[in-house]
Parts: sequence; C-alpha cells; structure tokens
Amino acid sequence: MRRVEGITQTTKNRFLNMYELDMKSDTGKRNKYFVASRAKTVEELKIRTRKNTADGVIIYSVYKDENNKEEKIVLIRQYRCPIDTYVYEFPAGLVEEGEDFKETGKRELKEETGLDLETIHAADMYTKPFFTTVGMTDESCGTVYGYATGTPSKLGQEENEEIEIVLADRAEVRRILQEENVAIMCAYMMMHFLNTPEGHVFDFLKESHR
Repeated sequence: MRRVEGITQTTKNRFLNMYELDMKSDTGKRNKYFVASRAKTVEELKIRTRKNTADGVIIYSVYKDENNKEEKIVLIRQYRCPIDTYVYEFPAGLVEEGEDFKETGKRELKEETGLDLETIHAADMYTKPFFTTVGMTDESCGTVYGYATGTPSKLGQEENEEIEIVLADRAEVRRILQEENVAIMCAYMMMHFLNTPEGHVFDFLKESHR
C-alpha cells in the first residue's frame, strides 16, 4: 500500500497552497506527488487531521416568486482565471473559521446574489462534505438546499468578483448544458432539475423508509 512519508509546504497563500508529498509504494519505490489545498499549514491538511471538514459550500436553490409561472434555479455565471473565460456554477463560497457550512450557504447566497435562503432540512448523507477534485486537492464542500427569495442584486459582491446572477428555467438549463461551460458539480444538479417534474425538485431529500 502506498504511504505518505513526508510533506513539504511550498507556498504560503491565504486561500490556496501547494504541498509536495514524499510517497513510498509497497514495493519501496519513492516518488513525489503534488497537492493543492485550502489548508494554511501542513497540520491543517486532511492527511494530518483525518477529518473531512467542509472547506466550502454549494447552494442548490429554487427561486421562489409569486409571479413565477414555472420553477427556476439560481445560478451564477462567473469569470474564472484558470480558463480565462466564464463558467456557470451554483452560488458557493468558503467556510470561515468557526462557521457552520449551512450558515455559510445563507451568507454566500446573500453576498453573491442578494437573495435570502429558506433552507430545507435534509439528511446528513445529502449535505455532508464531499471531495471536489480529489486527484489534485483535498478540498471538500458541503451542500445546502432551499428556496431563494427577494430581488437579485450585485451589491454584496466583492470588488474582484465578476458574477452575473442567472435565474434559469428548464429551457434555459437545457441550453446552458448544451452550449456553455459548466462546473461539473453544478452540471449534475442541473441535469437533476431538468428531469424532475415541476414542484418535486427537492423530493429526493425526503427520508426514505424502504
């Protein structure tokens, strides 16, 4: 079995750092592996803590407005440096120290879109942190679900954010999946929304006794 025998931190940044892992295989061969992490120190890496705490949160919300004739989901279209273009995502954000990721979800939706989140209770298996791109990072994100209310606004966005607020009905979701850049975690939920009957989007969160 492969083992991590040593870890060297190679950057010291606020939001993302690189770590060099010294690996040893069960045959004794040694090699290097490079990992990106939200951890600020070696001691905070999940390799060290062995705890899958949420680094961030993703918000799957349906826009609730009495004037809506059909359901819409709340998306953002955001400029992302690694691809030097725009990508569709769910509103999301990083969990602050001491903050529960479910509260982070409410805060981030408000900051990025100006909307308020009425959360839906869901079992831990649907909300707990899952790893994002585990081949290159130990980052994991929790998920919150609910209904978004209010008037969309960019007033809470940070100066360095370039975010368009999108309220997408099923026709627009189909178009986005066919034609646009989409983050994979968002894409799966968009597929779910697209193929769920009106009024039943969050039925899958209900406890099953089967």
